[in-house]
Amino acid sequence: MASAEQLKALLQSHIDEDDAHFYSVAMQLAAHEAKLGHGKLAKELRELIDKAKEQRQQMHAQPTPLAKPKGELSGLLSVSYPKLRINDMVLSPEIDARLDRLIKEHRQIRKLRSYGLAPRKKLLLVGPPGTGKTLTASILSGELSLPLFVVRLDSLMTKYMGETAAKLRMIFDAIQQTRGVYLFDEFDSIGSQRGLANDVGEIRRVLNSFLQMVEQDDSDSLLVAATNHPELLDHALFRRFDDVIEYHLPESIEIIAALKNKLSSFKISRMQWAKLAEISVGLSFGDITRACEDSIKDVIIHSREKVTQADLICSLKERHKARHKP
Repeated sequence: MASAEQLKALLQSHIDEDDAHFYSVAMQLAAHEAKLGHGKLAKELRELIDKAKEQRQQMHAQPTPLAKPKGELSGLLSVSYPKLRINDMVLSPEIDARLDRLIKEHRQIRKLRSYGLAPRKKLLLVGPPGTGKTLTASILSGELSLPLFVVRLDSLMTKYMGETAAKLRMIFDAIQQTRGVYLFDEFDSIGSQRGLANDVGEIRRVLNSFLQMVEQDDSDSLLVAATNHPELLDHALFRRFDDVIEYHLPESIEIIAALKNKLSSFKISRMQWAKLAEISVGLSFGDITRACEDSIKDVIIHSREKVTQADLICSLKERHKARHKP
């Protein structure tokens, strides 16, 4: 018989949508029944747990398809269904904690709404290229089993007065109607400071429209804006976002974690990780990922069995040269 504490833990993990803890407690119950000699019941419990896990994995792997953007909206938004999880990305402890908090808030959105509260849903990501800003939007989409809509800025921004603001209104209508993660990449093209030397009246109108729309947005969607140039953003934008997360080039510990993560699916020879981290200083996560992939591809093409340290050093140095080209 399950103890009172186990029953409470089981219900609490269900309320918190903490699958890992729920399965752990359930397996404890099955093991307890087996010890009591209730073999048939223990077997049935384990089968139910395995079935629940399988159904949950299928649900995450194949999110329910939503209607694709139609008409003019199809030229403004592209949609995908990422399967990435937060463990697929190497993050600093601070960023990891902030993203984990946001994910938990959205998983319990109904509970928060019942108390008159809303989850964080407007996120501004700033930092150098290749540090994980765009990937973060995919991670959030995958973790929450929501579609990822990427705003096509080349279609959004036009030279005709009033047209860009009208298209922006269409996007915010979609944000209201279809829950998802909406990514505004290269956000400085919309949010540049008013009053810059090359500013024109239309840009000011677009920014004012965006400020009004983001302020009025009460949807359950996640709006993610990413920029490599936060210094160009209008100061009024920052207070419209619930969270501003700053990304940096990886430090030694993060570099080693990223290298191990990207090489984990392939055989490797013995590596001096500290030396590789030293060579990688100044590279972004994107650079490190491409260096690992280049090394693996080279081994496959030449029918070798393992990625060697020499292979990786060569690829990392190539990435340094590419980064510093004029």
